[in-house]
Amino acid sequence: MAMAEIEVFGAGIFGLTVAYCLQKRGAKVRVIEKRRVGAGASGGVVGALAPHSPDNWNDKKQFQFESLIATKAFWAEVDGISGIASGYGQTGRLVALLDQRELDLARERVASAKTVWQGHAEWRVVPSGWTQNWGPDSPTGFFSFDTLSARISPRAACASLAAAFLRNGGEILEGQTVGQGADAAVLCTGYEGLMEMSAGPDGPVGKGIKGQGLLVDFVASDLPQIYAAGLHFIPHADGTLAIGSTSEKAWDDSSGTDANLEALYRRAIAEFPQLSTAKVLNRWAGVRPCGSRRAPVLGRHPRLENTFVANGGFKIGFGVVVKAGQVMADLVLSGQASIPKGFSVEANFG
Repeated sequence: MAMAEIEVFGAGIFGLTVAYCLQKRGAKVRVIEKRRVGAGASGGVVGALAPHSPDNWNDKKQFQFESLIATKAFWAEVDGISGIASGYGQTGRLVALLDQRELDLARERVASAKTVWQGHAEWRVVPSGWTQNWGPDSPTGFFSFDTLSARISPRAACASLAAAFLRNGGEILEGQTVGQGADAAVLCTGYEGLMEMSAGPDGPVGKGIKGQGLLVDFVASDLPQIYAAGLHFIPHADGTLAIGSTSEKAWDDSSGTDANLEALYRRAIAEFPQLSTAKVLNRWAGVRPCGSRRAPVLGRHPRLENTFVANGGFKIGFGVVVKAGQVMADLVLSGQASIPKGFSVEANFG
């Protein structure tokens, strides 16, 4: 199927990346988007690309790792074609170590990272003040710091990828739900697509979980991201700081911000009092697609012929999407792909 015509439904980060990877493999690709590019969860403000811990290694962690180490070159290529900066930066992540148990575990992870991260990145234990007072208080006086974590501007990344795809000869049809006919289709349709699949005879495959986040005017552009009090603090290259996000299983308004976000903001200020004077630039809310195993859902559609699924990024979507795009291109064009069992469509049902 080297010269196949493929339709990708959904112009979020999964749909755009799958389309781009298919295009690079020689396929003629059309993207069908019922709203606009990056209209769903991919149009958020946070943009944390953070790895799982380097212990208890498995095929899912290996998949994410391979994606993260390929991400720098991927976005450099995309941004070079589009002329739009995605905001990607491998700036690392700090996490306060709250007690002796966490400190001991973090020190063990220093050694395990040397093995499984294969020299591409490091896991360190660093003292308070190591980053010039950037970071919350740590009861132990220490933080874990990994050099694999990165940040990206979600909206800019979607814009850059869409522009690169179009410049390479692709087609994006916004405001449409029906394809024009192709050899195969890939459904990257967010939480609504997971809900539609879950209504079939195979049982639930996933759901939507609402998230809310903030973007504030606070310059920390070259400093690491921080995870504290259950929140991500992501310094972006443009001099803004993203804070997020909530995880809401029930909601009335899928895109409206509310008291949950204000509570999040109060928690953020409690961790970083200096944020109390920072101007709030944007309040965002959206529903993230979550597979039944809280993992991506990749593979063949269980009922539709010549139809494939790439969905369920939830909190790790931007971090795994490069590898996901590559394996989905393999699957669609050659019929074979190395997808971890826990990420497969079959594993997510029931």
